[in-house]
Amino acid sequence: MTSPADPATPSTTPTLPASTRGALVRYRIIAYIVGVMLLLLVFVAMPLKYFGDNPAVMNVVGPLHGFLYVVYLLFSFDLARRVRWPLTRLVLVALAGTIPFLSFYAERKVHHDLTR
Repeated sequence: MTSPADPATPSTTPTLPASTRGALVRYRIIAYIVGVMLLLLVFVAMPLKYFGDNPAVMNVVGPLHGFLYVVYLLFSFDLARRVRWPLTRLVLVALAGTIPFLSFYAERKVHHDLTR
């Protein structure tokens, strides 16, 4: 009997090409960063600005999230091109960076779909 770690045992998970694995890792990292930045923006910076009359945090987090969201779009497009997603899936993944908590779900789903 062979163990699952035995190289002679065929793997049931598909092997992604190295360039696709790299694109997936980049996408996963930026999805988490954009998700955290969006949570900071919505649940910390905006309440401080509108309820506490302190726009300082918003002036930093807002533009930073905007820049990182553009990077998220670029990495999403790169991954979509490599795995040949239809345009609708790319648009849904891209929009996930605009709704709090959704980028975490989308990242998990994309990772699961590509590595199962």
